[in-house]
Amino acid sequence: MGKDLTNLEVLATRAGFNNAVRHMNKAIEISGTLKGNTNLGDLLYERDDENLSGERSALLLRMLLVDKLGYISVSSNLEAVTADLSLLASEFQKWKAVDLVAAYHHPDLGLLVANPKIAEELANFGMLRKRELMVIYAGMGDSSAGGSAGSNCLKAAELAISLFEGQKVKVPADLLKGNFSVKRLKKTEAEAPKPAKKAKIAKAAKTSKQPAKRGRQPKIAAQAQVQVSVPAAPPKESVRVAPPVVTAAAPAISKGPVRMTPMYSVVVSNELFHNGNVEAWKRIFASYKAKYPALEVYIYYEGEKILDINSLFKWGKVKHGSAIQFAVSGNDIKDVAKLQRYLVQGASHQFEAFLRGSVSNVLRLFG
Repeated sequence: MGKDLTNLEVLATRAGFNNAVRHMNKAIEISGTLKGNTNLGDLLYERDDENLSGERSALLLRMLLVDKLGYISVSSNLEAVTADLSLLASEFQKWKAVDLVAAYHHPDLGLLVANPKIAEELANFGMLRKRELMVIYAGMGDSSAGGSAGSNCLKAAELAISLFEGQKVKVPADLLKGNFSVKRLKKTEAEAPKPAKKAKIAKAAKTSKQPAKRGRQPKIAAQAQVQVSVPAAPPKESVRVAPPVVTAAAPAISKGPVRMTPMYSVVVSNELFHNGNVEAWKRIFASYKAKYPALEVYIYYEGEKILDINSLFKWGKVKHGSAIQFAVSGNDIKDVAKLQRYLVQGASHQFEAFLRGSVSNVLRLFG
């Protein structure tokens, strides 16, 4: 009897019971929509519901794909990783014989689910990391996948894992013929802003204009591309007056599962990434957080996540020419290119431009 009650403890409280009911209602609704060649990754992406993200999506993968539809799953702690996920999406689109769902356990964002045949969804995985868990689900939708069909699903899942690990594979001709072609995402159409709405936003931005600035802000280079790239050289002119200060805005309400940008590189052009560079970066991050309190910035060095930024200058660890990487996570991600350019200057000999004024004030770097 005690064993039977173990999985029902969540129902012992009112909040737990209500959460369980809401989850079951959403699961039943999705289950009714998951017909034919509809992909579960597409459904989750289009709904963009934070209550169906993370570990909650793991429950759906098990219940709907494995238990209900009989999908075959193959998992691996990635021994190596591919560098270009968009090329994988192009390859998976050719596999019309099977439906595929990829689940990647991201070290910072948790469980991420995508239809690997669509590059837009696969891009949300960001940069894959070695030794992180990847699970591929392969099936035939709501059709039976027994016999040779089941063998195709197993083969597809195994080959997909190999491709995510950057291996070269030979794809059987049987996987290229079928009805599981890529459909256009509904979310893409819904995100297109209406003219009236754009005018309203522009008017609001005009009326909320800030007073004239008391000094010049640090100059930045042209806007960076969305892809990971080595930034341009830092500006030659130094800034003698500290930018105005700004107070933090109220945290925004997060809608939908969080996303993460690709990794962006910042090359250290100072002779050493010392304490001054670290303090400049701290003030840059504080300014970004004040402007966008719902977004998070992650720092990486040599593939390792940096929890304490002070560790970057200890013992002369990071020297001239070293590359420090960062990524931003959240829902409405903005000003990443500007953040990159400020960090480039903060990693140069012009870091002092960010140290002007009281340390208790937050610089106004992002408007």
